[in-house]
Amino acid sequence: MEKFPKPKRLIDINASLPKRLNLFSRRSVKLPLIKGVKIFFIISAVSFLLGLVQAPSNTNYISSAQGIQSAEQERMVLEQQLKELEKQMEEYQGQIETYQTKGKTLKNEIAILEAKIKKLNLQIKSIEINLANLKQDIASAQTKINSTEIKIESQKKALTYSLLNIYETDEQSLIEILLVNKKLSDFFGSLNNMMLVQQTLRVNLDDIIKLRQDLVDQKQELALEKTDIENLKAYQLAQKQGIQGIKTTKNKLLKTTKGKESEYQKLLKNTKETAAQIRSRIFELLGGGELSFEKAYEYARLAEQTTGVKAALILAVLDRETLLGKNVGRCNYKNSMKPSEKPIFLALISSLNINPDNITVSCANQDGYYGGAMGPAQFLPSTWKKYQERIAQITHNAIPSPWNNADAFVAAALYLKDAGGDSSSLAGQRAAAAKYYAGNRWQSYLWSYGDRVVTTAQKFQKDIDILVQNGS
Repeated sequence: MEKFPKPKRLIDINASLPKRLNLFSRRSVKLPLIKGVKIFFIISAVSFLLGLVQAPSNTNYISSAQGIQSAEQERMVLEQQLKELEKQMEEYQGQIETYQTKGKTLKNEIAILEAKIKKLNLQIKSIEINLANLKQDIASAQTKINSTEIKIESQKKALTYSLLNIYETDEQSLIEILLVNKKLSDFFGSLNNMMLVQQTLRVNLDDIIKLRQDLVDQKQELALEKTDIENLKAYQLAQKQGIQGIKTTKNKLLKTTKGKESEYQKLLKNTKETAAQIRSRIFELLGGGELSFEKAYEYARLAEQTTGVKAALILAVLDRETLLGKNVGRCNYKNSMKPSEKPIFLALISSLNINPDNITVSCANQDGYYGGAMGPAQFLPSTWKKYQERIAQITHNAIPSPWNNADAFVAAALYLKDAGGDSSSLAGQRAAAAKYYAGNRWQSYLWSYGDRVVTTAQKFQKDIDILVQNGS
C-alpha cells in the first residue's frame, strides 16, 4: 500500500483549495466557514469510524443476516451428511480388506468389486456435498470482497478530505489563524484532533486493504478446490463405469466356466506381470519427467529407510496418474508464481547457479490461482525452504535442488512423515496424502485424492513384493 508522507507534500492541491483569506477584502464572511468545515470534518470522520456512516438500510442488514443464518444451517446439514457418508465408506473399505485377506478367488474378486462400486457411489455423493459447500464459500467470499472494496473507497475519500483540511490549515498565516480562532489553543486543539483522525483512518485503511487481499487469496483457493474436486468427480464416475464393466465381464466368465475356480486361477496367473516387466515399466513423475519403475523404486526405498514412510506411498504420491495424469504445466515463474514466493525462488535458483528463465514451474489455473510449484515433488519455494536443511542431512547434497530426483523423493517423504504418512494404518496414509495435495483443505480430499493414492500404493506394494521376491 502507498505510504503517505507529510500531507503538504503528498499532492499539489492549490488549484482546488479555496482562495486564501485577503485581509484587505471586505469578504470576511469566509472566516467562520473555515472553522465550520473543520468541525464538520471531525464529526463526519468520527461518525464514520463509529459506524454511523452507512449505505445499506436496516432491511438490507436483516436480509443479509437471514441469508447468512440460512447458509449456515444448510452447511450444518451438509456436514452431517458428509460424516455419515464417510462412516459408510469406512465400512465398505473394511469389507474390501476382509475379502482381500481371504485369497484370490473369482467369487471374492466379484465381492470386492461390488464393495468398491458401492464405496465409489458414496465418494461421488461426498464430492457433491463438498462442491455445494464450496459454491457457498465462494459466493460468501465474493460478497465480503465487494463489501470491503466499498469500505476502502469510503476510507480513501475520508482520508483525502482529512489531508486537504490539514493542508489548508497548514497554509494559513499566523494572522489568519488568530482571526479564525478566538484562542490560539483552540486552533491547535482542532488541528490535533484532525491529525489524530487522519492517522486512525490511515491505520484502518491498511487493515482493510490487507483484509481484502486475504479474501482474494481465499477465493482463489476455493476456486482451485472446486476445479480439482470436479476433476476428481469426473474421474470417479469414469472409474465406476470401468469397475462395472469388469464386474460384468467376470460375472460372464463365472457363468461360462460354471464356477470352475481352476480355470480362473489359470487365467489370473497368465495376467500377472513378471519382475522384468515391472522393472522396465515407465514411471511418470508428478512434476514432469519419467523414470523406469526400478529407478523410481530405488529412490523411494532410500527415502523410506530414513523417514519410515513406505516406498509404495511415496511412489503413489509422486505418480502423475494418481492426479488423473494431470499435466502441471510448464510456465515461467514471472507469470505464474505468487509475488511473495518469487524472492525465495530467485534466491534458491541463484544458490544453484541456474538461470531462472531456463526453469519451468507449474502454471496458474484457469481461475487465476497461482502456480509456481517446482520439480518432481511439486513444492512451492517457501515450502522447499522449510525442508531444505533436513533434505541435505539425508541426501548429503550441500544445496538440495527441487529438480534433483533424490532430493525430491526425500522431500516428499519428509512432508508425508510430518503429515502422519509413516502410519501403518490406511486411514493415516489417506489423510497424509490428502494433506500433501491440499494442505489445510485436506478433509475435502480424504476420500477422493487421498483414497486414490492409498489404492495406488497398494498396487505398487504388490509390484514391490514381486521385485523383492526376485532379489531386486
